[in-house]
Amino acid sequence: MIGLAGIILSLFLLMYLAYRGINVLVLAPLMALLAVLAQGDLPILGTYTQVFMPALGRYLIQFFPLFMLGAIFGKLMDDSGSARVISHWIVGRVGADRAILAVVLACGVLTYGGVSLFVVAFAVFPIAAELFRESGTPKRLIPGAIALGSFTFTMTALPGTPAIQNAIPAPFFGTDAFAAPGLGVIAGLIMFGGGILWLNWRARSARAAGEGYQGPLAAERAGLRPSTVGAAQVGEVSREAPPPAGADQPTGVAAEPRPRPTPPVALAFAPVLIVIGVNWLFLNLAIPMMDTAYLAEPRYGSTNIGAVRGIWSIIVALIVAILFIMATSWRAIADMKRSVNEGTMGSLLPIFNTASEVAYGVVIASLPAFFVIREAVLGVGGGDPVLSLAVAVNVLAGITGSASGGMSIALQTLGSTYAEMAAAAGISPEILHRVSALASGGFDSLPHNGAVITLLAICGLTHRESYVDIGVVSVAIPLLGLVAVLVLYSLFGTF
Repeated sequence: MIGLAGIILSLFLLMYLAYRGINVLVLAPLMALLAVLAQGDLPILGTYTQVFMPALGRYLIQFFPLFMLGAIFGKLMDDSGSARVISHWIVGRVGADRAILAVVLACGVLTYGGVSLFVVAFAVFPIAAELFRESGTPKRLIPGAIALGSFTFTMTALPGTPAIQNAIPAPFFGTDAFAAPGLGVIAGLIMFGGGILWLNWRARSARAAGEGYQGPLAAERAGLRPSTVGAAQVGEVSREAPPPAGADQPTGVAAEPRPRPTPPVALAFAPVLIVIGVNWLFLNLAIPMMDTAYLAEPRYGSTNIGAVRGIWSIIVALIVAILFIMATSWRAIADMKRSVNEGTMGSLLPIFNTASEVAYGVVIASLPAFFVIREAVLGVGGGDPVLSLAVAVNVLAGITGSASGGMSIALQTLGSTYAEMAAAAGISPEILHRVSALASGGFDSLPHNGAVITLLAICGLTHRESYVDIGVVSVAIPLLGLVAVLVLYSLFGTF
C-alpha cells in the first residue's frame, strides 16, 4: 500500500513541480527515486544507475539524430527566410486573423505526412512566432496550437496516419493503419474542431483584455532575454544582449533592424515537401530494395528492419532537406556554421528533458506496486474488451507519461486476451485498434509528458504560461473524441 502511495505521490509531485517550472533533468530522477524509496526494499542507487540511466541512454541512442537534425532543419528554415515566407503565404491564404488555424493546419499536414512531431515543433515554431506576432495573438497560445496540430487528430485518429501510436496495435489485432476509418475521421474532426474553437476563444479573450503577442509577463521580462532552447532551464531568463532581429524578443528591448532573406515561395516550401516526399519514398521504395538481414547480427543490435525503418527514413529525409537548404540558401544565410552549431546546441535540452521523462516511466513500470495498478486498470469494463481497453491504455499512458509506452504495456500484457474476448463476442478487431490509438492520446499529455516539456522548451515558455491550453486541446478534447467513438460504436458498430 505504501509503495502504491509512493507512485501516486511521485507522479503528483512530478506534474506539480514541472508545472511550477522545476527543471525536469533534476526532477525526473528525484521523483522516480522517491517512488523507489516508498517500496521499502529496493536499492535506490542501483535503480538510478541500472534502470533509470540505461533507459535514458537508450532513448538518447535511438532518437538523438532526430532531435539534432530536426533542430538544425528548423534553424536553417528560420535563418534562410523560408519560415517567414511560408508564414506570409499561409496568412495570405488563411487570413491574418486566423494565425491559430494556419499553425494547426501546417502541423497537421506535416505530421500526417510522416514527419516526427519533434521535427514539426522545431520547424513550425519560427513560422508560428511570425504569424502570432503579426496578428497580435499571445505567444503563450503557440504551444497549444502546435500540440493540436501535432499530437492529437493526426497522431491517433485519422486513418492511415504513420504515427507510431497508429502502428503499435496492428500486430496485436491483425489490423492496419486504416482500421475503423469512419470512427477515426469523426474523432479527428471533434479534436480539430473543438481545439480550434477553444484556442480562438482564448485568443479573442486575450485581445479583449488588451494582451498582445508578448503576453502579461512582458513587463516582468523587460530588459531580459528568454533563454534559448538548450541554454538553460525551461522558462528561465538571462541578462544577455538583445536577440537578433526577427527572434522572439520581449517588449521594450530594441534591436538593430536588418534585412531578412526572402526566397521565392516555391523554394521556401521545397524543404518541407522534401522531408515528406523523401521520407515516404525511402520508407516505401528504397528500404524494401535493401538487404537488411545483417541487422539480426549481435553487433547491429540483433534487430530487424521493422524496428528501425521509420527512424532511418526520417534521418535520410532530414539530411536531404538540410543539404537542399544549404545548397540553395548559402548566400542568404549570413553564417552557415553558426546556424548549424546553434541548431545542434538547441537540440540538447529538449532531448534530455524527454529522455528523463521516459526513464521515469521505465522506473515506475519496474516497481512491484505498479503491477497492482496495471491489473486493476486492465480489469475495468465488466467484461467489455473495448471499454476495458480504453480505460487501461489511458491510465497507463498517463502514469508513464507516454502514449506509446502506456499502450505497449496494456497490449503486451493483455492484447491477446482482448483479441480473444472480441472474437468470442463478435467484435471487430478494428474497433480495438482505433480505441487503442485514441486512448493513448488522452492522459499521456499530462504536464510530465516528455513531448509537452520539449514543446515548451522549444517555444521558450513555461507550464504556467501555456499548459492550460495544451491540456484542453490534447487531453480534454481528445477524451471527448474517444467517448464519442465509444458511444457511436455501441449504437452503430464499427465503420
